[in-house]
Amino acid sequence: MTADKTKTFVIALGGNCILRAEQKGTIEEQYENLRRTAEQLLGLLSSGNRIVITHGNGPQVGNLLLASTMAQDTVPPMPLDICVAATEGFIGYMIQNTLANCLREAGVPHNITTVVSQVVVERNDPAFETPSKPIGPFYNESEAVRLRQEQGWNVIEDSGRGYRRVVPSPMPVSLQQARIIKSMLDAGEIVVAVGGGGIPCTREDNRNLHGVEAVIDKDYASARLAMEIHADVLFFLTAVEHVYRDFDTPHQKALKSLSVAESKKLLEEGQFGKGSMEPKIRAAMMFLEEANSDKRCEPEVIITLPERALVGLQGKTGTRITR
Repeated sequence: MTADKTKTFVIALGGNCILRAEQKGTIEEQYENLRRTAEQLLGLLSSGNRIVITHGNGPQVGNLLLASTMAQDTVPPMPLDICVAATEGFIGYMIQNTLANCLREAGVPHNITTVVSQVVVERNDPAFETPSKPIGPFYNESEAVRLRQEQGWNVIEDSGRGYRRVVPSPMPVSLQQARIIKSMLDAGEIVVAVGGGGIPCTREDNRNLHGVEAVIDKDYASARLAMEIHADVLFFLTAVEHVYRDFDTPHQKALKSLSVAESKKLLEEGQFGKGSMEPKIRAAMMFLEEANSDKRCEPEVIITLPERALVGLQGKTGTRITR
């Protein structure tokens, strides 16, 4: 691919790319899921384009918090920002190792590096007053009461499946490592970044960064990253091939293309699930509305299955969102 055709992709991997709902979450299971994902993405990864990969960490950070809580009488517990950093590091290692092996076996040159990313949020973000992001495992009602009392956690009933801890989920304002990531892309690296939404940090009056007890939504963080590195295409690879109107009903309809205005209207109608497709659509709109317009081509968002990403880029499947 010639230089003038090279594009910058941000590829946001959904949770099912790493851990599936019916699995226990062993490292072996996660490696196998990542191997399948790497094989599915081989066409994109070997395209010669500039690529950043982002990912979630919900189950992993929940398990780490649970282990920390259970061992707190023996080992000092870790704050949430440290747990996010830890999971960002080990999941990034697993992704870069698996992708590198896949590319090596295919005979494709590769350099893959994980950047443990600090994402700046506002100290006065309203999310800190109303924690809403579920993390970790489900608890029964008596466990929920105990955790509220003993740990001071905010615990709510979640989707009729039990009780979960909720934490603040502020909006990302900027990415501390954006300049470094741009330099790495210029050097030909594939970069893994903003894992789990990145480590939430506030900037103090003296410009120092301070980690906070929060979780940033991975979709919003991916959109913010895409803006700051001037990406051409933002992929959300998830568990469905298209965005749908009337999803999971007899009248379900695949939406193959959407504008920002059409996306807004569907959001107003309540068409998208709050914990699933809604943040992806809002993140897509945020990216498209704020992305740099002084580019060779118009930015776009593609939402589809991991195994359909390349044909989605070719316009043959998935949902494409444009201005």
